[in-house]
Amino acid sequence: MVLAFLSQLLNGLLDGYYYMLIALGLSLIFSLGGIVNLAHGAFFTLGAYLALVLTPYFGFFGALIAAPLIAAVVAIIMERFLFTRFYREDPLYSLLLTFGISMIIEQSLRWYFGATPRAYSMPGELRGQIFLGDFVYSRYRIFLIAIAIATVAGVWVLLNRSAFGRIVRAGIQNPDILGTLGISLRPYLSSVVAIAIGIAALAGVLMAPLQPIHPMMGVEVGTAAFVVVIIGGLGSFWGVVVAALLVGLVKGLMIGLGLTQYSMLAIYLLMFAVLLVRPRGLFGERITRFE
Repeated sequence: MVLAFLSQLLNGLLDGYYYMLIALGLSLIFSLGGIVNLAHGAFFTLGAYLALVLTPYFGFFGALIAAPLIAAVVAIIMERFLFTRFYREDPLYSLLLTFGISMIIEQSLRWYFGATPRAYSMPGELRGQIFLGDFVYSRYRIFLIAIAIATVAGVWVLLNRSAFGRIVRAGIQNPDILGTLGISLRPYLSSVVAIAIGIAALAGVLMAPLQPIHPMMGVEVGTAAFVVVIIGGLGSFWGVVVAALLVGLVKGLMIGLGLTQYSMLAIYLLMFAVLLVRPRGLFGERITRFE
C-alpha cells in the first residue's frame, strides 16, 4: 500500500514536470512580449501528432528532436506575422488571437487525423521496469523526468549564464533601458517564442506514449500550466518550477488517496489559496511594463 502511494506521488511529480515545461514557455512569452498564449496547449498536442507522423521515418529519438524544431519554425512564422501586432496592445487582444490559433490547430488536426484517439507505441529501448528493492517504477517515466530536468536546467543556464539571457531578463524588467542602449528586442522575442513553443511540442512528444493522442489532449495540460504560472508568479523562473512540482504533488496525493475525481479541483483550490495570500503568486516579481 505504501509503495503504491509512493508510486502515485511520483506520477504526480511526472505531471508536474511536463506542466513545468509548458508553464515556463507561457511565463516567458507573457513576461517579455505581453502575449497571453492560449495556443500553448495546442502546440503540446501538435508535438504529439508530429511524433506519430515522424516516428516511422526517424524513430522515436529522431522525432524527439525534429518535432520541437518544426514547432519552433511555426512559432517564428506566427510571431513575425501575428504576435508583433499585439506587443503594445491590451493583453486581451492577444488572448483572443491565440484562442483563435488554438482552435485552428485543434480543428486542423481533427480534420486531418480524425477525432478518434490514436495510440503511440513506447520505444522498445525504454520499455520495462526498474526495481529498487520492492519498489518498481517505469523505465520510460524515469527517462521522461530526466529529459524534463535537463530541459529546465538548459533554459535556466540560457537565461542566467548567457548574454542572450541577460538581455531577455532586462527586457522583462525594463525594456526602455534596452531601447536607450540601441538594443532591439525583436530578434529576442522571436527566439523566446520559438524556444517556448518548441519546449511545449517536446512535452507533447514525451507524453505521446503515456496517453491517447487526440485533438483536445492539450486542453487540460494547457489549463494546468496556466494554473502553475499563476501560482508561481509571472516573471519568476523558480516560481514556475516550485509551483509545477507543488501542483504535481497535490495531484499525485489526491490520486494516491483514492480521490482521483477531485485531483484537478484540488489544484484550483491550491491556486485560490495562494492568490488569497499572495496575489502575485509565490515568487511573483514586479514587471515594469505591466504596472
